Amino acid sequence: MEALKKYLGIIWILLGPVAMVFMAWQAWDKIALAKPGIETTNTALQWGIILLIFMPIAIGLVIFGRYALAGEYKKTALED
Repeated sequence: MEALKKYLGIIWILLGPVAMVFMAWQAWDKIALAKPGIETTNTALQWGIILLIFMPIAIGLVIFGRYALAGEYKKTALED
């Protein structure tokens, strides 16, 4: 089980930045496809808000993965 936690830690560490890059790429694509004018402004604003909200979540995934990789989750509540 501990090995599984470490492998999942690696996955979470990689998932945070990959998800952030994918979302930024999607935002760039959607903003580029928007019609010039107010639609471009609205689309850029919406994606800016989405990226700002998701950024701490992606950072949290990296932190969670780092702790899992370091073995910080070995102790359970029943061991107290």
